[in-house]
Amino acid sequence: MAFELPPLPYDYDALEPVISKETMTFHHDKHHKAYTDKLNEGVAADPKLEGQSIEQILGQISSLPPLLRNNGGGYWNHDFFWKIMGKPGSTSGPSGKLAEAIDAYGGLDKLKEDFNTKGAGQFGSGWAWVIVDQSGQLKVTSTPNQDNPLMDVVSDRGTPILGNDVWEHAYYLTYKNDRPGYLKAWWDVVNWDEVGRRFDAATA
Repeated sequence: MAFELPPLPYDYDALEPVISKETMTFHHDKHHKAYTDKLNEGVAADPKLEGQSIEQILGQISSLPPLLRNNGGGYWNHDFFWKIMGKPGSTSGPSGKLAEAIDAYGGLDKLKEDFNTKGAGQFGSGWAWVIVDQSGQLKVTSTPNQDNPLMDVVSDRGTPILGNDVWEHAYYLTYKNDRPGYLKAWWDVVNWDEVGRRFDAATA
């Protein structure tokens, strides 16, 4: 198989009480696994994709079947999502060049407000993102379904450094239909050290 289901970088209960062990178990072991399996089916059906990275596949997704768009996106998005989270309180907040960029954006409160608004306003399923755009600036965006800013089909392309899953399976067991409540609570599990590392890589 070309792609393997990445393990969680922490225990299933590490993000409690913000995200429950039950949610993490279903989200990773069922949903992420299904995206991985379907992605591999799509790659196996197209010999020219053999050996390509997931980022290479997403960058040409407009020319590939919907199976690969949906499941390739789901595979990458979730691998990214797990890694930019951590135990509540494990990091103190943005620092270094990331903190400077957030200040230039208008401050952390404004970034959170814009991000939460994008996430709450995304109709149906999708994602909210903070990206480094092609001018090197921070931008808050959202995408439907399993699309992401690496894809050549989205209007706001860039390098994601932060993202939150607003599909109901990401929060419904705990928050029911209160997506805004989930978005607000979620900031407590952001791993700012990892977000900063991704910002540095995107702007190097």
